[in-house]
Amino acid sequence: MEQTLIILKPDAVQRGLIGEIVSRFEKKGFRIAAMKMLTITPELARRHYVDHLEKPFYPPLEKYITGAPTVVLILEGEGVIASVRLMVGPTNGLVAPPGTIRGDFATDIRHNLVHASDSEAAAMREIGVFFG
Repeated sequence: MEQTLIILKPDAVQRGLIGEIVSRFEKKGFRIAAMKMLTITPELARRHYVDHLEKPFYPPLEKYITGAPTVVLILEGEGVIASVRLMVGPTNGLVAPPGTIRGDFATDIRHNLVHASDSEAAAMREIGVFFG
């Protein structure tokens, strides 16, 4: 069974969208294998975003992702990685199509509500970062 890591970022939690977003995944038929709420530490953020550490957008990203609680979950199901990426929509919520999570709820490119693993290798690595 394929698995993927989802992070409901601080803006999703602060805006009370946890239930709405998780419900979309469940209605699609995906199963929650694990779920927890946590405030991501700077160290954990660096482990998760290791490929972005040297990019100019990383410092504000770290400040954002560590600034308030998040919900981290493992979803599983057939084709879950590709399907969830379509459900989430493009990174920039201002251009994400209606019907996608970001298209319906994101307010800008930085406050885009959700992280979803982009490949099987990334999902395995990211699940290890957050769930050991």
